[in-house]
Amino acid sequence: MNKLTFALCGFLLAANFSFGQDFGKLKNKVNESLKTENASSLSEGEVVSGLKEALNKGVEKGVSQLSKPDGYFKDPTIKIPLPQEAKDVESKLRQMGQGEKVDEAIESINRAAEDAAMAAKDIFIDAIKNMSVTDAMGLLKGNDDAATRFLESSTRAVLVEKFRPIIKVSLEKVGATKHWNSVFTTYNKIPLVKKVNPDLEEYATNKAIDGLFVQIAKEELEIRKNPGARVTDLLKKVFGN
Repeated sequence: MNKLTFALCGFLLAANFSFGQDFGKLKNKVNESLKTENASSLSEGEVVSGLKEALNKGVEKGVSQLSKPDGYFKDPTIKIPLPQEAKDVESKLRQMGQGEKVDEAIESINRAAEDAAMAAKDIFIDAIKNMSVTDAMGLLKGNDDAATRFLESSTRAVLVEKFRPIIKVSLEKVGATKHWNSVFTTYNKIPLVKKVNPDLEEYATNKAIDGLFVQIAKEELEIRKNPGARVTDLLKKVFGN
């Protein structure tokens, strides 16, 4: 490949694994790498493959973290609460001494998300596999979560379609449906209240997917900051030891 194309590829790799450095430093790093024997031996295909492999590592780690017990429930950035339209429900029931019902419903929804999380990995990996050179170059111009946003735009619709039936099974498995129905049945029996009963499957599906992307963004940031993520032969060859 020509020198200009390789320079752009090299800059992309530097941007992904040297988070926090300014543009001038990154550009100098690429210029220096062009002079090395290792750089001249890399093909465009190897460069893009290295980026894809790095993203795969981030996805695998992120999904694995969320699928563990408390992956959602004990992480305040992604813990799934009752929906916004049910805030009055939660407040009223807690005032009536029914807080345990609310807590059980919240915990069970998060357990369902944890149970279903691993199913997202193959969908993410397919999107990464189909990423083009143009897609990869687009990450160069993006923000610190550019890869995460790429995955979200590429997979959100598919995730919703494929994740909802999985979430439904998980909700039943962990008792979330029972706890949810208990909360809203209790609330709707209160005189003079406006009856509320949000779609549990739709809500849990979308919140679980939101949490997935928050976690993937964390892993992307870690990849950008930590050169120690070069854990395979290909990553070592592309990014250097």
